[in-house]
Amino acid sequence: MIATAYHDSIQLIERLHRRFLDVVKAELDRVGVQDINNIQAMILYNIGDDDLTVGELTLRGYYMGSNVSYNVKKMVENDYIVQERSVHDKRSVRVHLSDKGKKLYSNLEKMYQKHETLIRTTDITREKLDTLNATLKQLERFWASQSAFAGLDTLDEDF
Repeated sequence: MIATAYHDSIQLIERLHRRFLDVVKAELDRVGVQDINNIQAMILYNIGDDDLTVGELTLRGYYMGSNVSYNVKKMVENDYIVQERSVHDKRSVRVHLSDKGKKLYSNLEKMYQKHETLIRTTDITREKLDTLNATLKQLERFWASQSAFAGLDTLDEDF
C-alpha cells in the first residue's frame, strides 16, 4: 500500500538525518572539537569556500532561518566563521570560514572521503544512490508543491 510506504519513507528520512548527525558528532569528538555542535559543523561545511549571506546559507543547507542566525552567531563567537558587512550592500551581512573553520572543514571533508571509500565495500552501488537521489528529489518537489498550496484547501474542516 502506497500510504504505508510513504509513511515509512518519511520516518526513515527523519531517522537517517538524526543518524548522520550522530556520525558528525562522533567525528567532532574524534578530532577533539567541543566548541561546535553537529548542526553547526554541517552549516560550516555548507559554507565551504564560499562567501554567503545567512539567507543564501539557509537556502543551500535547508535550515530554518532563525536557527541559522543563532548558529552563525555561535560560530562567530567561537572563531569558526567571519561575519562582515557586504561591500556592495551595507544592509547585508556575509559569512565565510576563518582559518579555524577551514581546518574543521578539512576534517569533515576527510570524513566524507573515508565514507566514500568504505561505502564501496558494501552493496550500495552508484546506481542505487542515483535512483535514491532521483526519488528523494521527486519527493522534495512534491512536498514543495504541497507547501505552496497550503492553506488554499483544508483536509478536514473540523481539524
